[in-house]
Amino acid sequence: MRVARAGACGACAVRLPRPPVCGACAGGHGGAAGAGAGRCRRRRRPGAGGPPRPGLSLSVCRLKSSVSFLTRSDRPNLAYHKLKGRNPGIIFLPGFNSNMNGQKAIALEDFCNSLGHAFIRFDYTGCGNSNGNFEECTIGKWRKDVLSILDELTDGPQTQKEIEDKGEWKFPTKHSEEGYYTLTYDFIREAENHCVLNSPIPITCPVRLIHGMKDEDVPWQISLQVANRVLSRDVDVILRKGGRHRLSEKEDTKLLVNTVDDLIDKLSTAT
Repeated sequence: MRVARAGACGACAVRLPRPPVCGACAGGHGGAAGAGAGRCRRRRRPGAGGPPRPGLSLSVCRLKSSVSFLTRSDRPNLAYHKLKGRNPGIIFLPGFNSNMNGQKAIALEDFCNSLGHAFIRFDYTGCGNSNGNFEECTIGKWRKDVLSILDELTDGPQTQKEIEDKGEWKFPTKHSEEGYYTLTYDFIREAENHCVLNSPIPITCPVRLIHGMKDEDVPWQISLQVANRVLSRDVDVILRKGGRHRLSEKEDTKLLVNTVDDLIDKLSTAT
């Protein structure tokens, strides 16, 4: 299966050895520009298959779609919404403490729907409509959520002492009404098992990383480090000079959608 993944703090697209998704992953955050909405900016590549692209239209607000749940015997149930369609399919991975009803997720869903491509958006355990306790979640548990979505819903070919003493870390952020996020000590310790910049990243498919240069939470240079570690030779880092952490401005969303559009074309014509 070929899956273009887009997410918080930017976007990336990967080609996974799974059959086509029925239904974009990176980075609340971040985390897939061209001319204005309502106008097709694309030039068809010679030999590109499929019907002509309709004009790109990004919805800002619409009624929430009905929510389905992925039942798991050993883990909390996951809320999701799935569009059936042709491959390559897109899976949207929400950012930290975010959910599947954000502007970027909805814009990508509308875009995929207009082209007839499969699309899935979902809520991590403890987030949005999914079951579970957010305070008990870890990076590893959320990683298993992603794998559950892939396995079950896709088809086809601060200081250490303070954290230890209090058992949690409250770090300031502009993205919460309380002015901070709370992370448990267990969450931080477990996350150490998932650091990816200490060794090569075994991804060989096309990758696109979108990062805002005014991101005050994650320096844009991190995307350069990721690009350097990824084994794929087809890696682009796209920097938004005025982009902030969440890349939630209208132009950021259009860039996200158009980047995914390019990747769909690339994966579709590679077969």
